[in-house]
Amino acid sequence: MSIAALRETRILTGRSMRHVMRSPDTIITTAITPVAMMLLFTYVFGGALGTGAPGPYINYLLPGILVITIASGVAYTSYRLFLDLRDGLVQRLRAMPISRSSVLWSHVATSLAANFLSLALVLGVAVTMGFRSSTPVASWFAVFGLLCLVTLCLTWIAVLAGLGAKSVDGASAFSYPLIFLPFISSAFVPTAAMPGPVAGFAQHQPITAIADSLRALLSQDPVGSELWAALAWLAGITLLAWALAARIYRGKTTS
Repeated sequence: MSIAALRETRILTGRSMRHVMRSPDTIITTAITPVAMMLLFTYVFGGALGTGAPGPYINYLLPGILVITIASGVAYTSYRLFLDLRDGLVQRLRAMPISRSSVLWSHVATSLAANFLSLALVLGVAVTMGFRSSTPVASWFAVFGLLCLVTLCLTWIAVLAGLGAKSVDGASAFSYPLIFLPFISSAFVPTAAMPGPVAGFAQHQPITAIADSLRALLSQDPVGSELWAALAWLAGITLLAWALAARIYRGKTTS
């Protein structure tokens, strides 16, 4: 990406972020569902769910909740992109001497910023509920980096949904499977506690590798091969979603 394209992306990102900050309820709404799940599973189901992990259940639960927070937040990316296409903003931008890619990348950058505000809110609630971690600063940077990659991956899936949606409801409905997927993973209980076929799927899907890696980093446990599996999943899905989104976007902006 050229310097000019980076500058245009920054300007368009500033526009999107102003819309987000004028409606802070979107960030709060994004955090409501994960916080409600965290409260429910910690105070209602937590005592009945045996994880075998040391420490309070909130320590085991939090990585999956953070992934659900991101999955909830990227729905707004799809929604905002759909509105820009429907309302003709993208077509108007075509008449200006700006890079086409800056439009998509501005939505991606906005998603990264908005989702980390939601993640900070959820993490703050988790701390008040008893979450504690003595992990060193380097591991926190690794957690931050992994959450960035998760957000980037799911955001490009959201961009795909926004480009292909036919209605406002369709633009955001894609996030429901993403929110549901952590339930069939190690996010809430170890996969060993699940029936055979379900355990097989849960053990080999990307959310398990991501949740296990985050949990290991936050608890100072050895990360092992789970981190490499998570990175491979995230890199592969991100590149595929980005390539498809770029191809669909070119088709829409040249027609």
